[in-house]
Amino acid sequence: MAIGKLNIENFYAVIPAGGAGTRLWPLSRQAEPKFLRDLTGHGKSLLQETWDRLCPLVDDRVLVVTGHLHEQAVVAQIPDLAGRILAEPSARDSMAAIGWAAAVLELRDPDAVMGSFAADHVITKAKLFTQAVRTAVEVAREGWLVTIGIQPTFPSSAYGYVHGIGALEGQPGAMLVDSFVEKPSEKVAQGYLDHGGYRWNAGMFVVKPTVLLDLLAEQDPEFVEKLRLIATKPELIKEIWPTLPKVPLDTAVAEPAAAAGRVAMVPGGFGWDDVGDFDSLATLLDAALTVDNEGPTVLGDSQLVRSIDSSGLVVPNSGRTIAVVGVEDIVVVDTEDAVLVTTRAHAQQVKQMVANLQKEGVEDLT
Repeated sequence: MAIGKLNIENFYAVIPAGGAGTRLWPLSRQAEPKFLRDLTGHGKSLLQETWDRLCPLVDDRVLVVTGHLHEQAVVAQIPDLAGRILAEPSARDSMAAIGWAAAVLELRDPDAVMGSFAADHVITKAKLFTQAVRTAVEVAREGWLVTIGIQPTFPSSAYGYVHGIGALEGQPGAMLVDSFVEKPSEKVAQGYLDHGGYRWNAGMFVVKPTVLLDLLAEQDPEFVEKLRLIATKPELIKEIWPTLPKVPLDTAVAEPAAAAGRVAMVPGGFGWDDVGDFDSLATLLDAALTVDNEGPTVLGDSQLVRSIDSSGLVVPNSGRTIAVVGVEDIVVVDTEDAVLVTTRAHAQQVKQMVANLQKEGVEDLT
């Protein structure tokens, strides 16, 4: 299909590219976070795959919001992004990042609709993704804050959920939302799956920039004033940015807007994974295999891995040979300056190890 047939008029893509991905340490670091890494074995970073997925829909209407430390790395991977990056002086969470982009787009195009899509997610079935985005844009043009909900495939306690309560009148393919739920227990999550009205909250939002800022202003008008001031006078960012609240968009806008009946959801039938830890990464890579795999799954040069009666995930990233013998569901990540050995069952706890290193002042490893 030609790009011209895919392009959505007045639609802008905002790509938040932040976070250190500490559950994927030592592969993901503050200096080189997971969105700059090839985690699928396709030869492209997650950021590059996100760019490839969105470009046909928006042409050159893209903004990437990332930390100033990563600006050069982003442009090195995607030279076409030069001049389209909003570089944050420091991390202030998703509301500040996406709100800044909204304030910039509000000035640029009064008819704009923006979609926020994280730089570090893996999406399959691209045609279904495109269909969902197209539907979300049309709903957003009518003044709704729209989220794209992902069909749950298991009762995850690692994801948030969004609750749809029925079809949205006059908007084919969309549902009305009454609430967002943050990371429930596995038991509660199973109840959501049994209920059928809940979807995973992937943090994808489509909305007119002014609608987003006006919804935020109902909760925190000063926050919006500062975002609009940064957009009109970017030379003030170093002074204003540290004073912005550090809060996610879900808490600042989506949750109160849902309670007020102003959020819609478009169900997404495409595959989605936020690659949140090494267990998730192993599952993702296993699903992509076209033949049965004996031994652990390998991300990288499989010639460097030797195994006997073992399973799990091995990431050889230093050039050394790795041998695993008689271990099930192991995770081994070998880098030049650090080696991680854990199990898939303990993958979520890697984040705590990074926190411990930071407390000890070992910043060069994190």
